Amino acid sequence: MDLFDAAVTGKHGTPVTTRSGSGAPLAVRMRPATLDEVAGQEHLLVPGSPLRRLVGPSDGSATRAAPGSVILWGPPGVGKTTLAYLVATGSGRRFVELSAVTAGVKDVRQVIEDARRRLATGGEETVLFIDEVHRFSKAQQDALLPSVENRWVTLVAATTENPSFSVNSPLLSRSLLLTLKPLTSEDVRALVRRAVADERGLAGAVVLGDDAEDQLVRIAGGDARKALTVLEAAAGAVLSDARDGGEAGAAGPGALVTVDLEAVERAVDVAAVRYDRDGDQHYDVISAFIKSIRGSDVDAALHYLARMIAAGEDPRFIARRLVISAAEDVGMADPSALQTAVAAAQAVQLIGMPEGRIVLAEAVVHLATAPKSNRAYAGIGAALEDVRSGRAGVVPAHLRDAHYAGAEKVGHGKGYVYSHDQPHGVAAQQYLPDELVGRRYYEPTDRGYERQVAERLERVRALLAGSGPA
Repeated sequence: MDLFDAAVTGKHGTPVTTRSGSGAPLAVRMRPATLDEVAGQEHLLVPGSPLRRLVGPSDGSATRAAPGSVILWGPPGVGKTTLAYLVATGSGRRFVELSAVTAGVKDVRQVIEDARRRLATGGEETVLFIDEVHRFSKAQQDALLPSVENRWVTLVAATTENPSFSVNSPLLSRSLLLTLKPLTSEDVRALVRRAVADERGLAGAVVLGDDAEDQLVRIAGGDARKALTVLEAAAGAVLSDARDGGEAGAAGPGALVTVDLEAVERAVDVAAVRYDRDGDQHYDVISAFIKSIRGSDVDAALHYLARMIAAGEDPRFIARRLVISAAEDVGMADPSALQTAVAAAQAVQLIGMPEGRIVLAEAVVHLATAPKSNRAYAGIGAALEDVRSGRAGVVPAHLRDAHYAGAEKVGHGKGYVYSHDQPHGVAAQQYLPDELVGRRYYEPTDRGYERQVAERLERVRALLAGSGPA
């Protein structure tokens, strides 16, 4: 019996068998049988690591695996489910799987109670695997706490969402968080080649062309499951054609057939965009988008804009972020950038998609290629910090409201100099409260339009201080 033919327990406690025979999907058949076959997660697999201790020794010795519960966080297709199976089968423990999409609190409590009974009667320990744990409600996650704390079960929870936001703090603090890295192109390439040659996979029945392999790796986007699914579909198509009398069939029995670029492209119409509008990828992509604009990389900014558009992101959300970026990152270095961003937001709301993508692209190009200054943003931040820390002071008497009866008697407005009556339109008088005199909140850069602002501001501040030109 193969490792992944081991009996496990399904949602309601009935034994199920993981399909790893010839009828199982290629991605299931090619699941790593040991930790040493896991790709791309070397940082978790060093000797003595918590994950290796949790799985237990691979030499068949009787040493017990270290108990504990873990949360596996990583993008789709990097091996979270595989690691959960290895924790259970590698340590000889009973495996129970729940899906957070379909399971309720009743299901969780039933599994935990069954695990407690087994432990009390000397039975095997239970590994409870919960896929997409971020979809569990607070009540469902709370139901897991006693079992994790008392180690009635070994919880292995998988999530594609940042656990800091999607998992309750008490559950997170009682579990070991393991972050799985996205697979590199070379990781996926190695897995694809193994699947073509391995007896568990295609057993060398096809030859994968170089250009087809490159395309397969590209469209997988770091998702091993997707790469193997597309490979299986493409291989199935060419093998079927060969049986029906294609070129390989005409060449005689046993002749190898080639999975070429055309076969791969037929197997998948378009690569699915790795972007979940309600998930962690949403925040990662929008963060990269704004940082690319701030960094003046217009090509990267357009790439992330395209990813959001292709995934169906609300264009009004994108436009709002552009308005913020124009004010925060471009600022006074190019004041017209804010006008462009506001106009784009209004235009997108007026015309909608798909034409709105052109408007958004124009705004992105303007902002990304504009000179940058965050000095206005920094200035209001510094001013707010002073105010919140109590450095406010009283408004100087000559600046106070003098438009009501009795104001003159208390000195309000006395000594105020009207700026428009001065030769340069600047009145040399104190405007800040006494305790903040000389404080500078806005210091312009020498970039773009702000260079002109800096030159003018230098003259204005000299006039305000009474040391400017006559």
